[in-house]
Amino acid sequence: MFSISTDARGNVLLAGRFDASQTDQARQFFDRISDSATVDFVALDYISSAGLGVLLATQQRLKKDGKALKLIHMNPLIRDVFRIARFDLIFHIE
Repeated sequence: MFSISTDARGNVLLAGRFDASQTDQARQFFDRISDSATVDFVALDYISSAGLGVLLATQQRLKKDGKALKLIHMNPLIRDVFRIARFDLIFHIE
């Protein structure tokens, strides 16, 4: 199961498993982001290459306007996925 929402501070909250079956839902959500945003991974258990693709497309679109996504609270396994894919060079990760 996957969910995506926004908290009271405007942070994007990801939860569950972000895989290919969830990309349409996630893409629709991220396409509405037009300013820099923080994406909280605290409740995300898994991300596939399809999920990475949605985040990358959003980052590239925002970067054109001098904006960016900041990623926070990744578990060690997801952090490793970002490191292996070298996405740690593309995103600000805390």
